[in-house]
Amino acid sequence: MTTFAEPLRRAMQVAPKKVALISETAEITFAELWQRAARLVGGLRGLGLGDGDRVAILAANSHQYIETYVGVPAGGLVVVPLNTRHAEPELVYAIEDSGAKVLITDRDPAPFAKLVDHVVRLPDDYERLIARAKEHPLGAVTENDLAGLFYTGGTTGASKGVMLSHRNLIANTFHFLAVSPQFASDKVLVMAPLFHAAGTNAVLANIWTTGTQVTLAAFDPANALNLIEQHGITVTLGVPTMLAAMAEEQIARPRDTSSLRSIAHGGSPIATEVIRRTHQAFPTAGLLEVYGATELSPLCTALLDEQHLIDSPLARSCGSSIPGCDVRIVDDSGKELPRREVGEVVVRGPNVMLGYWNKPEQTAAVLKDGAYWTGDLGYMDEDGNVFLVDRSKDMIVSGGENVYSTEVEDVLYRHPAVLEAAAFGVPDDRWGEAVHAVVVPRPEHHDVDPKDIIAFCHQHIAGYKVPKAIDIRAEPLPKSGPGKVLKRELRAPFWKDRDRSVG
Repeated sequence: MTTFAEPLRRAMQVAPKKVALISETAEITFAELWQRAARLVGGLRGLGLGDGDRVAILAANSHQYIETYVGVPAGGLVVVPLNTRHAEPELVYAIEDSGAKVLITDRDPAPFAKLVDHVVRLPDDYERLIARAKEHPLGAVTENDLAGLFYTGGTTGASKGVMLSHRNLIANTFHFLAVSPQFASDKVLVMAPLFHAAGTNAVLANIWTTGTQVTLAAFDPANALNLIEQHGITVTLGVPTMLAAMAEEQIARPRDTSSLRSIAHGGSPIATEVIRRTHQAFPTAGLLEVYGATELSPLCTALLDEQHLIDSPLARSCGSSIPGCDVRIVDDSGKELPRREVGEVVVRGPNVMLGYWNKPEQTAAVLKDGAYWTGDLGYMDEDGNVFLVDRSKDMIVSGGENVYSTEVEDVLYRHPAVLEAAAFGVPDDRWGEAVHAVVVPRPEHHDVDPKDIIAFCHQHIAGYKVPKAIDIRAEPLPKSGPGKVLKRELRAPFWKDRDRSVG
């Protein structure tokens, strides 16, 4: 039986005096991490919490966040990481839906104070709580107990609480370590927001292997590069938008990032051009793409050494199944499809969620015979590599032809003027749907003509896939907390009062 307590216990056994966490305000050893986590649970228990009670956290990355992330589940409670980019109504919904009794936060708690029994402000209330609390034993839980409730980013509709057990998250930590080994010598930059399930995966892996984690409170490419140089960071994980921003900054104002050996990314498809520029900016780092979903704790496939595949068809792949995950492409009836036929990606394994909190109908719609139906469309090649073509809701059907928005976006990103791009379907009286795109240009190309980009697309993809119109946008594209572009926000104005879902 393995739970959140085991990584902490091993680290205490083999490296108690080693620095585990570095934040803007403190350095914490593994012995201190254990003690502070145990005191946090003791303090929360002293507030009246019992086994299985939920503790919400709404805060930027910090050493206290990691203590909460790991300690709360290890102490028999349930952590509820809240998306810091969600609007107030979304946060209110998550707190009420989860039934959280305590909110730990570094921001104004006024809108939420009446929803919970106790508010613990970061850092002062938190530090006082653990200073006066007694240590509570860690590890009195089972692998099937609920460890965390992770509210989905809502890119395709209303947010849902994904129930992940200790077994789910610990299993996927081992899955991750099988394809991306970590070592005691590693220094990991925690720049992706910890409210995302991938945060647990990376955090537990690093604690288990007794590396050091450096937290970045809020992502900024310049600050991220400064920390890489200052601490000799060897490993980091982000989303494609983060990699693109860091590459731009590094190419413009280089730092010494030669310590980097691995940059992992996931959360949304990545354009080949972003891979190319990231490798140009960080030539010492191997690039690793991971694919999955919160419901999968969150990983199921991996593609190693992307930097060597830029000019290969595999550059558009998200890799093959990671050890411990069974990934298949199936038709609507669940029958596995022949290689290269497009169907839905379905995953089995110990990392598949318990279900959605208080939502049996939604759970039944995606969990069938123990497998998770992702809603992603893709195909598998002869070597088992998975190629995603779209989210089922993002596929554009124009004149009876299927157009995959990711394919259009990949071409858009190749244009030298394009910094960000999103393609989606809009109503068309003749074709049913027409391909439309929104582009954020690079600063030096702010006056780019959309007609030039459309002409460029005609050189690379079939005419029916080329955007009929392109909107040039000065501000960044809207994104969810983990960094996924919120196409529903871009698409909604076009589909107002129409039948098609904008989810």
